[in-house]
Amino acid sequence: MNSDSDLQIAGDILEVTHLLQTPREHPATVAEFVGLARSLAEDRSQWEHLVRYDATTRWYHRLRTGPGYEVWLLSWVPGQGSGLHDHGRSSGVLTVLDGTLTERTERGTRALRAGAQRVFAPGYVHEVVNDALEPAVSLHVYYPGLTEMPMHTAPHCEARALPGAVTA
Repeated sequence: MNSDSDLQIAGDILEVTHLLQTPREHPATVAEFVGLARSLAEDRSQWEHLVRYDATTRWYHRLRTGPGYEVWLLSWVPGQGSGLHDHGRSSGVLTVLDGTLTERTERGTRALRAGAQRVFAPGYVHEVVNDALEPAVSLHVYYPGLTEMPMHTAPHCEARALPGAVTA
């Protein structure tokens, strides 16, 4: 029986740089979009100075675009919410950067604290609300870029489109 470990036999793969895949300039898979959101969340210098809070409406700022995708930064003061909606033909990744947001779906309600991520496909219906007493900040990646946000009156009701709307 050989007592040598695989690492001793093969060496450290990170030391063989020509075998590592070059990171893509732009994400192309769900995992890469999740990774993009996570890396932006961890690097507060890319977004923290941009955040604004507006007592009358949710504030949002397009942080980045790439081939077919958009990244949005949103702030939520206590009581602000998105309304029940979906994201049309876009898939997305929602990442809570600061505070706590509540997500409501037909399956139930869940608190999303800083660091929490939700991945969703086209047609995913939800409502996001700041039910907490402190402001919250979230990051949203959409692929393809968000072009519509159909609003719903109940989980199984007909949707009505709000042109140009940007939300969770």
